[in-house]
Amino acid sequence: GATGFIRVDWLSPAGLDTWGDVRLFLLGTEGYMEVRKTWDVQGRAGTDHLFVVDGQGERHIQATGTPLPFMADYLADLRQRTETAITQAHVLQVSELALRAQAQAHILPASR
Repeated sequence: GATGFIRVDWLSPAGLDTWGDVRLFLLGTEGYMEVRKTWDVQGRAGTDHLFVVDGQGERHIQATGTPLPFMADYLADLRQRTETAITQAHVLQVSELALRAQAQAHILPASR
């Protein structure tokens, strides 16, 4: 199994030499990946730092300039009625789960 989340911190310490701290985490049963969008804690230059940790160890990959074809493929799927980027079954399942979650959501009172 796997899970993922994105963390964006706009209220970063004054000593951070960037406009924000954007991270994407993907956690699985055999390891995890972290993308640091705006900076590297070890001071390596550039953006889009990918860190992979698994049974083989830990490694850094400089991902700046790596093609990101998903959105172009997805838009082509919409125009051409194909399923290159994602299947319709997957889209429908995710939509159903989102609607179920929304129906089960509770509004919490504001704390004072």
